[in-house]
Amino acid sequence: MYKLLKRDGLAKRGELHTVHGVIQTPVFMNVGTAAAIKGAVATTDLQEIGTQVELSNTYHLHVRPGDQVVRSLGGLHKFMNWDKPILTDSGGFQVFSLAGLRKIKEEGVYFHSHVDGRKIFMGPEESMQIQSNLASTIAMAFDECPSSVAERSYVQASVERTTRWLARCKREMERLNSLPDTINPRQMLFAINQGAVYEDIRIEHAKEIAAMDLDGYAVGGLAVGESHEEMYHILDVTVPHLPVDKPTYLMGVGTPANILEAVDRGVDFFDCVYPSRNGRHGHVYTNHGKMNLFNAKYELDARPIQEGCQCPACRHYSRAYIRHLLKAKEMLGMRLCVLHNLYFYNHLMEEIRDAIDAGEYKSYKKEKLEGFLAGEP
Repeated sequence: MYKLLKRDGLAKRGELHTVHGVIQTPVFMNVGTAAAIKGAVATTDLQEIGTQVELSNTYHLHVRPGDQVVRSLGGLHKFMNWDKPILTDSGGFQVFSLAGLRKIKEEGVYFHSHVDGRKIFMGPEESMQIQSNLASTIAMAFDECPSSVAERSYVQASVERTTRWLARCKREMERLNSLPDTINPRQMLFAINQGAVYEDIRIEHAKEIAAMDLDGYAVGGLAVGESHEEMYHILDVTVPHLPVDKPTYLMGVGTPANILEAVDRGVDFFDCVYPSRNGRHGHVYTNHGKMNLFNAKYELDARPIQEGCQCPACRHYSRAYIRHLLKAKEMLGMRLCVLHNLYFYNHLMEEIRDAIDAGEYKSYKKEKLEGFLAGEP
């Protein structure tokens, strides 16, 4: 159940009560595609850096180790030793990202595994069954994510099919949750709004899925090639047609600035690979923008990545040392950068929640964005 606690303009401050605990929103979900955060980050680390929700991927876990394996070991929470909420992406995004390996039909999608080439079929029912086996807290509906540059006629037909698939997801989820041997019979289902950059298709789809009364609503198919301005415009026209008393999730977004702008437009759930991916390449986030620790100017820099930061990297190590680890290709360097970035994102969301609580979100956002642009003093 979602409880809207406060609004500051369009910004939402809420709580999602789940079988695995309460999620304070706005929230950033830390991405562990294959049941682990890339960069040698353990679930015990996630507890330390303030992670509320971990996100894993249905398609990847179905391919390896297999959802039946995870089910036999008690579900994803037991498998990865994580007792807080988990959201599983439905596999729908892989319909987009594995374009060369799939064929879309009304019944579902035929894939060739990116691991060993074997044939896989996934439709709405299969996606729900896999996610039920994984026993995540929140399951995402199976959808197609059309390219942002796709023809209008293609996008229209794709979105209509996604709506039909959603109805099938909902029926199958209800059936699975009623079975006596289901690991998590209180699994939630979030719908996904699509429509590329066609605002009328987006709005019509938002209205259709809002009427289906699901546990939450995502905006998908953004941050896949369109400009930031186009993304913000789609949010401006779409989010008002999604239920305000349910979580609103912007999938795969984004930079700290993207998050600040989207919160201002009524979004309260986020996920993105940026903090972990950039961290593995020595790029770290600070209140003064992004830093590349490979730069020679940090060779003798004894300061932490960010003064005052309470992450495990900043509490104990200098920029100079972390740079040395990265240059020497020591895994610890990568791990410290990922931990810092995830802590930065989780702490940013905490600040955002505090600012909305105080009714000062606009001024907070302005100050934060100015800091990112200003660079290091």
